[in-house]
Amino acid sequence: MILSKFVDELPIPPILKAREKDQYHTYYEVNMTEFKQSLHSELNDTTVWGYEGSYPGPTIEVESGEKVFIKWINNLPDKHLFPVDYTVHGAHADVPEVRTVVHVHGACVEWESDGYPEAWFTKGFKQVGPYFRKQVYRYDNCNRPCTQWYHDHALGITRLNVYAGLAGFYLIRDHRERLLNLPGGKYDIPLMIQDKTFNKDGSLYYPKQQEKPVPGLDTSIVPEFFGDTILVNGKVFPYLKVEPRKYRFRLLNASNTRFYRVKLDSGQLIYQIGTDGGLMEYPIGIKEIMLAPAERADIIIDFSNLEGKEIIMTNDAPAPFPEGDPKNEIGSIMQFRVTLSLSNIDTSVIPTYMMPLPKIREQVASKVRYLTLNDNMDKYGREFMLLDNKQWDAPITENPKLGTTEVWYLINLTDDSHPIHLHLIDFQIVDRRDFDVEKYNKERIIHYTGSTMPPEPQERGWKDTVRANPKQVTRIIMKFGPYTGLYVWHCHILEHEDYEMMRPYIVIQ
Repeated sequence: MILSKFVDELPIPPILKAREKDQYHTYYEVNMTEFKQSLHSELNDTTVWGYEGSYPGPTIEVESGEKVFIKWINNLPDKHLFPVDYTVHGAHADVPEVRTVVHVHGACVEWESDGYPEAWFTKGFKQVGPYFRKQVYRYDNCNRPCTQWYHDHALGITRLNVYAGLAGFYLIRDHRERLLNLPGGKYDIPLMIQDKTFNKDGSLYYPKQQEKPVPGLDTSIVPEFFGDTILVNGKVFPYLKVEPRKYRFRLLNASNTRFYRVKLDSGQLIYQIGTDGGLMEYPIGIKEIMLAPAERADIIIDFSNLEGKEIIMTNDAPAPFPEGDPKNEIGSIMQFRVTLSLSNIDTSVIPTYMMPLPKIREQVASKVRYLTLNDNMDKYGREFMLLDNKQWDAPITENPKLGTTEVWYLINLTDDSHPIHLHLIDFQIVDRRDFDVEKYNKERIIHYTGSTMPPEPQERGWKDTVRANPKQVTRIIMKFGPYTGLYVWHCHILEHEDYEMMRPYIVIQ
């Protein structure tokens, strides 16, 4: 179905209001419900799931260090919007079809409030998963100012729940960031980018069966899913009217599988000021930004002296990434129209320096781990991916000690790029290096075939998600803490995460 581009205005998610707030804590309640929403003016209203009656959910804004308590409430129907595949771990027929558990992506949080995939709960908390601990989550927000997001994380159905609409922004601010005089207020806009496919009646399409169905087996797990339409903040190919001034945009790739290589068709520079984990040391001016699923980029676009112009944010990333099938590509994301008159003089700045970014030195690492990314076939002949060639239920093998620093070698033996996400901590990318996959598969030896490549300029900051490219070893370094407990690391291609490409890890005392 071909929908007209740039006919609907970009919605900006509302800021969630606290139920209670004093000098010691802030308390929110967030309901998950099913409702209809207009995603494009040429479509019938679409049934979606969302937080607080909106897709995306309302933006939660907090201060660094603020003690925040959130009661996440599941008021969803018992029947899922999409076909549930009961052959996938965690989604067997003996658990409720509709389960939710919320993960604030990027949060520095005790494990009981992290949204462990088996800590799910149903409507009214009638049934809960084996790791369910409490109804109210606590977030201490021990992060730098940064762009995080919250989304569903229920084992075996994350791809379906997020695709249905369960995602929203979670922004952390602080006094030091305010002193930088970045574009703020209505000139600081989050942009959640997702791809979807619609049925003729306006409902969301998600594949019902794999490409080569097994006789008598109704399944919905696919190696990847690419929608044919791009939505920003829940609207198909929207436009945004802007003033001729600087704007701050928080880009988030919230797609299941699709990567984006974002450019402006005007050819102008995009000024990147932040990565997943907050502000960089200094801004960089770049022509394009690569975003794997779950990655964020904090950017400034300067529309000064562009009165009357229309600028399209484009995408030319292959899908799947990086080898890609041209038929899966979608070239446009949204449009900016510089048609509003300047409401006041733009005194915001693109600072020359923002904050120190101390580099973690490899010498302080007490442990090095070599972890493979593997491609496999299941008993039905379906492709599935693994981390370190282990399934979700295998015994835990990653058990860093609280306060220690480790280097992880992510050895990608597959043909795909995988966005690898670690819960609890931010890391730094050390480097990437080409290696001989065939030799590794035969002899388990890393034979490098190229020199080390430093992280790309856009990745030189705190990260919680890294692109592990095929036929490369990607090295990351991180210090584990400030909490002990049970967390996970996984590929953030949701179809991979749901089908075994996720592992628990435990931070020990």
